[in-house]
Amino acid sequence: MVQDLKPFLSAPPKATLVNRFDLPFDNAIATARTCYSSKGIIGSEQVTNWPRRDELAASLYQAGHHTVFQHAHFQFALENVSRQFVWSFLHSHPFYNSEQVSQRYVEVKPGTYTIPPIDGRAREIYDRTVETQFAAYRKLNELLIPSVSAAYFDRFKGRVSKKDSKEIQGALKKKTQEIARYVLPVATFTYLYHTISGITLLRYYRLSQELDSTTEQAIVIGQMIEQLLAVAPEYKTLLENPIPLDQTMEYQFFEQRNGTGRAINNQFRNEFDADLGSRVSLLVDFKQNNEKVLADAVREVLGSSRAELSDDDAIEMVLNPAKNRILGENMNVTSLDKLSRAMVHPNYTFRKKLSHTADSQDQRHRMTPASRPCLQQYLTEEPDFIHPEIVKLDPQVKDAYDEAMRVSWEGINELRNLGVSDEFAAYLLPNAVSIRFTESADLQSLWHKLAMRLCYNAQEEIWRASKDEAEQIRQINPRIGKFLLPPCGLRSLSGQRPICPEGDRFCGVSVWKLEMSQYERVI
Repeated sequence: MVQDLKPFLSAPPKATLVNRFDLPFDNAIATARTCYSSKGIIGSEQVTNWPRRDELAASLYQAGHHTVFQHAHFQFALENVSRQFVWSFLHSHPFYNSEQVSQRYVEVKPGTYTIPPIDGRAREIYDRTVETQFAAYRKLNELLIPSVSAAYFDRFKGRVSKKDSKEIQGALKKKTQEIARYVLPVATFTYLYHTISGITLLRYYRLSQELDSTTEQAIVIGQMIEQLLAVAPEYKTLLENPIPLDQTMEYQFFEQRNGTGRAINNQFRNEFDADLGSRVSLLVDFKQNNEKVLADAVREVLGSSRAELSDDDAIEMVLNPAKNRILGENMNVTSLDKLSRAMVHPNYTFRKKLSHTADSQDQRHRMTPASRPCLQQYLTEEPDFIHPEIVKLDPQVKDAYDEAMRVSWEGINELRNLGVSDEFAAYLLPNAVSIRFTESADLQSLWHKLAMRLCYNAQEEIWRASKDEAEQIRQINPRIGKFLLPPCGLRSLSGQRPICPEGDRFCGVSVWKLEMSQYERVI
C-alpha cells in the first residue's frame, strides 16, 4: 500500500492544468447524443442543464462506450517529477503526448533529484550516493572530451579549424552529455508538458497505486484529478477509486516469492542474455508469410490479380520510395494513405536489452508496444548495466564509469539492508541499468521507427538496436528489409532534396551511399 502518502523531502512533484476543453464533460455527452440526433450536431451547452446528463454518462461509462470521453483533452505542466515515474507510468502506454526536457541536450544541474520520505541513516546513504552519481556525471563530461572530440573530428574533418568556436564546443558538449547522463540516477528531476484525454486520466487514477513509483504516482495523479474536478466536477460521477497496490497481480506474485526473488532474478537475467547473444535486439518471432500477405494486401487495395502484379512488384510499389513517394515526405502519412496501409499486416517481435535511458526513448514510439518490467525486481545485489560504445574506448573513462555503477548498487544494497522499501531504493538505479523486454510491431509502425532511429543523429544505443532489427528483417524478409532505411536513404530513393532533412544538424556521413553492413558509429 502507499505509505500514507508522506511528502517527498525534495521539491514536491507538481502538476498544473494549463489547457483544457470548455465544458469537457458536457462535450462527451453531446457527442453521444449526436449519434442519435435527427436534428444535426448537439452542442455542449445544450446538455449542460439536461436532466438526464449524468445518468447517460454513467450508463455509457458502465457499458464501456468510452470513446465519447476521448474527445476532451487536458494538458498538464509537470515539474519536479522523476525520470523513473515518467518511464514507469506516464510513458508506458500509447494514449498521451509529452514534450520533455532532454538530458542529451540540456546540462543536468546538481541537486535536481527526487528524495523520497526516508530519514536517519537511510537519508545519509541516499544523499551520499546521489551526490556521487552527480559528481561522476560532471567528471565524465570532462573525461569524455578527448574520445568524443576524436570521433567528432574524424567524422567532420573540415571542422577541425573551427574546433574552438562556440558552435563546435556546444556540439561536443552535447555529445559528452549524451554519454555522461548514463551515470545519473533515475531519481533525476525532469519537467514536461503532458496531454491526455479525460478517459485516460480516469484510467491513471484507477491504476495510480501500481508498481513501480507508487507513492509518486499517487501524489501526481492525485493532483491531476483534483484539478480536473475543480474545473469539471461532473467527472466525479465516473471516478473509480484506485486499485490498492496489494490487490495487483504483480504485487501478489512478488509477495509469494518468500524472499527467493534475488536468485530467480539472476537465473532470469542469465537465460535472457544467453538467448540474446551478441545482439542488442533479437528477432524472435514474425509472421510466416509476411511478404506474401503484404503483396496480397497491395493487390486488394488496387483490385489487381497476381498475373497483373507480381509479389515483387507489389512490395516494390508500397515500400520503394522511388515509387511510393510519400515515404520520402517530411510528414508521416502512411496510416492515412490507402496503399501504405497494407504495411500494417506484416509483424515482427524482438527481445531487447537497453539501458533505462535508451528505453525511455524507445518507448516514445508508442505504436511499437512492449511488455516492460517491474523495475523493482531489477534491484540486484551486483551491478547490471549497459556500457555505451565510446566508454569502452578509453580505460580511464571506463574505470570512472564502472566505479559510478559500483557506488550506485552499493547505495541500493545499503538501503535495502536497512529495510528501505524497494520502491524508494530503486530511485538510485542509474540511467544505465539494463532493461530486458519484448517488443512487437507491425511493419508500418516499425518502418517509421527505424526511419527515425537509423539516423546517425539518433542516440547511439537505440540506433544500434534499430540496426540489429533492420538487418535481421533483411535476412528473413529481404524484399521488405531492403527498404528499412534512415530518412536520408528514403529521401534519396524518392528524389527528395536536400537528401538529409536535418539541415545544420547533418550527421557528417553520407549514409544514403552506404550499405547497412558499413554503418558504424561510436557517437
